[in-house]
Amino acid sequence: MPSASPTLLANAALVSGAPHVAQFYIPTSASLQERRPRTLKHGDTFGLFDHNGDAVGASGSPEGLYHLDTRHLSFLQLTIDGARPMLLSSTLSDDNSALTCDLTNPDLSDMDGRVRFERDLIHIRRTRFLWNGTCYERIIVRSFDEFPRQVRLEISFDADFADLFEVRGALRPRRGTLHAPRVSEETATLRYTGLDNVVRTTQVSFHPAPLGMGGDCASYELMLEPMSTQRLSLEIRCASVSEEPAEPRKFLKALRQSRRELQRMCRPEAFVHSSNEMFNELLRRSVSDLHMLLTNTPYGLYPYAGIPWFSTAFGRDAIITALQTLWINPDLARGVLQYLGAKQAKFVDRQADAEPGKILHETRHGEMALLGEVPFGLYFGSVDATPLYVVLAGAYLQRTGDLKTIAGLWPNIIACLNWITDYGDRDGDLFVEYGRQSADGLINQGWKDSRDSVFHADGKLAPGPIALVEVQAYIYGAWQAAASIRAALQDTSGAADYTAKAEALRQAFDARFYDPDLGTYVLALDGNKRPCRIVTSNAGHALFTGIALPERVSSVVAKLMNNTSFCGWGVRTVSTDAPRFNPMSYHNGSVWPHDNSMIAAGMARYGYHAEAKRIFEGLFSASGYIDQRRLPELFCGFPRQRSQGPTFYPVACAPQAWAAAAPLLLLQACLGLDFDPYEPAITFDSPSLPGFLNEVFLGNLSVGGGSADVAIRRVGARVVVDVITRRGEVQVLTRN
Repeated sequence: MPSASPTLLANAALVSGAPHVAQFYIPTSASLQERRPRTLKHGDTFGLFDHNGDAVGASGSPEGLYHLDTRHLSFLQLTIDGARPMLLSSTLSDDNSALTCDLTNPDLSDMDGRVRFERDLIHIRRTRFLWNGTCYERIIVRSFDEFPRQVRLEISFDADFADLFEVRGALRPRRGTLHAPRVSEETATLRYTGLDNVVRTTQVSFHPAPLGMGGDCASYELMLEPMSTQRLSLEIRCASVSEEPAEPRKFLKALRQSRRELQRMCRPEAFVHSSNEMFNELLRRSVSDLHMLLTNTPYGLYPYAGIPWFSTAFGRDAIITALQTLWINPDLARGVLQYLGAKQAKFVDRQADAEPGKILHETRHGEMALLGEVPFGLYFGSVDATPLYVVLAGAYLQRTGDLKTIAGLWPNIIACLNWITDYGDRDGDLFVEYGRQSADGLINQGWKDSRDSVFHADGKLAPGPIALVEVQAYIYGAWQAAASIRAALQDTSGAADYTAKAEALRQAFDARFYDPDLGTYVLALDGNKRPCRIVTSNAGHALFTGIALPERVSSVVAKLMNNTSFCGWGVRTVSTDAPRFNPMSYHNGSVWPHDNSMIAAGMARYGYHAEAKRIFEGLFSASGYIDQRRLPELFCGFPRQRSQGPTFYPVACAPQAWAAAAPLLLLQACLGLDFDPYEPAITFDSPSLPGFLNEVFLGNLSVGGGSADVAIRRVGARVVVDVITRRGEVQVLTRN
């Protein structure tokens, strides 16, 4: 997962020995669930606004407009005759491209308390979108009054230029310089010079020019005839002196260009429609969230991890998202592989936890990262991103047959494999361990990277270096993927060598990680090779890559699906009988959609379709209680109650890439969907449908230069696959 917020306060507490303050803790004084902000994103810019379209959050609120990890607009409010308009509705378009807020005037009183202006006479529609570092907004004001009416419209704004880590709670003893605004007839330019000597600017422009223009407010006096309409627009441009300034665009022209880009990204994808309209809504939101998080890079499309805290490139998150969506859009996997290959570590840098061949954990572009106040400018503190990179490379080749791309990435793949043996396996026992190299780095470096996420049955934290169960599963997957790539490159001896490494690890893993008394795999081996004997969701990832011996699977699945682990919405990260269980914690009892999708895919791999469908049903049901049917990063692990929805986690990111992609992997797992680019063929291995689906239509399933549209239907107790349209020579095969 993305790392939690590093704060100077938390670091100081750790150094002074205060154990109650977690490493990189996100101080929380307000829940994102209270306001459920509306989210927009394009490229390296994102915005969080309330339902009115304003950003007026109190202290601790993340609302505002951000660009390259800096908040370029911290306050935005529209008023009519000095009052906040009343909300009628607030909606994101189905493709997440635009936010529309419909507002009306409240009752307005004079000094004597008499209503001088009745409510619901003026309609205000705000339409907003982001494009190339600029927030565009159009305001349409329409009168339904029977008399002419003069109204005062004011738009107030401000910029604190806070680094994202400051917004998340980091304390800074010093900041840069906020300059006085520069004001012209229609534009206010707000500027900040950081301690990194970078000048960051926010330019707020209005059209037509307002009657009054200041450094923090623009005001209009509108004369509205009955049934008349007036239009205003504003652009908020974010930039730093190190960037090429974005070319300004008129509202409609910019909107058309943004939608064209979105259509270009969607064009090669497969698409899904089902017999269940609620499921269709969930998928539409999931796919739209993924599109919003996609960012064009010089290496291809890349899914940023999530908003608000993780709107940047993360290695592990992007790789898992690419694996989840590989069947629907393999172009995304190619972009991830090429981007991370270009950023791969070349030398040892202890401060960045970098070693040759290691794959990126995250990158940041804000002032605090550039100054080294947080270690995440270019940070490599993930133990699992490196083997997962090889797993993705193998899966991409199997999905596409694109040997040219994989051959070009082979030096990166070799570097990953060398890192596993030269740096990852610290003591030569075939297992990969982690231990941070810098006091500022993450203590835990698996996907559960909270300070207290790896512990023993007595509740004591495990000392490092730590070998996590899922990391060994990913290493196994990496050796297997390397073998398949070498075979495709006509190197049979190299393929055999990697296959032997995978098998040796599998046997060693079974001997050290499977616990017969626990009935599942232990969480980890600590630095003294003592097993952490607790039941966790991590064990399910051993099913995902196939490292689990077949005779162990029934016990592991049973443990994951009993009521101490499965809460009804999904599998908890930690079972209820573990000493550190807390359903409201980040990693010790919560439910993560991406985690569950990987577990369900692993269960389906071994033929446990009923259990995979049960997980699918739990997450689908949870989505029905969630605003916009948007699966969040995580939610609390309280037991499912009749006629009640899940309990939300206060600062969960939404949208989050691997949460948005979870329903896509769950659907693939249930359908047993796979591809052979060499036949070419689309295969369905023992397809099944969860109870809430009777029929699924998959359009534009492409492989080997051909494509097909397919319908999967429930017919009595059977599930049948019908080919609706076939383009090219592609076969559609069903195996039961």
